[in-house]
Amino acid sequence: MFSFLAADFRIIFDRDPAARNWLEVLFCYPGLQALLFHRFAHWLHSIGIPFVPRFISHIARFITGIEIHPGATIGTGVFIDHGMGVVIGETAIVGDGCLIYQGVTLGGTGKESGKRHPTLGENVVVGAGAKVLGNLLIGNNVRIGAGSVVLRDVPSDCTVVGVPGRVVYRSGVRVNPLAHGQLPDSEAQVIRSLLDRIQVLEQQVEQLQQQAVQAPLEEEKELVCVGAAPNCQLQDRAIREFLDGSGI
Repeated sequence: MFSFLAADFRIIFDRDPAARNWLEVLFCYPGLQALLFHRFAHWLHSIGIPFVPRFISHIARFITGIEIHPGATIGTGVFIDHGMGVVIGETAIVGDGCLIYQGVTLGGTGKESGKRHPTLGENVVVGAGAKVLGNLLIGNNVRIGAGSVVLRDVPSDCTVVGVPGRVVYRSGVRVNPLAHGQLPDSEAQVIRSLLDRIQVLEQQVEQLQQQAVQAPLEEEKELVCVGAAPNCQLQDRAIREFLDGSGI
């Protein structure tokens, strides 16, 4: 357990530029304090001690604003940044090196028994206010944008944004876990594609109206969308991927 706590302590200096000394980290970082409580409560829970583990987690929630069920499994080097309002359910599994921001929920979707909370792989980043609900598998190196609601499994090396969460980026290259301002806006891209398609259709309608007045009926059959087909195909692909959830 002490090796886990040491890794939790060291990762803060790697992830948070505001961490300046060990006293500040030890006494002023509720994420670390919540993990300290949880490590002990989880150990008591694992050996079958009743009531006490839940009471310890309740005290930790009162002190830190972070609720972690004693049954949850938390890997090494996990950093809960700020942490107010974080909820981690009983059967949740959080892999090594994960970064969790305030307001995150790793919760269930009903009253089913057994495994009912998410499993996060290694080096997963869950943005502020994101909700990951149900017995889901989130792959390694996944980045979940702030405010997203994830309801399906996510493969490794992906970025997920939106409600419901959609994959908007796939790559084998690890992303900067702190670069939240660089997340793409999938809804804005699709709306832009739809507006471009409307503009093309309006141009076609106008062209048809002009030909109906100026040209013989036989020449109207030869009308084509000049230069629009390749662009339309790209727009159709973006819209289709958005509506299909981009694979999740």
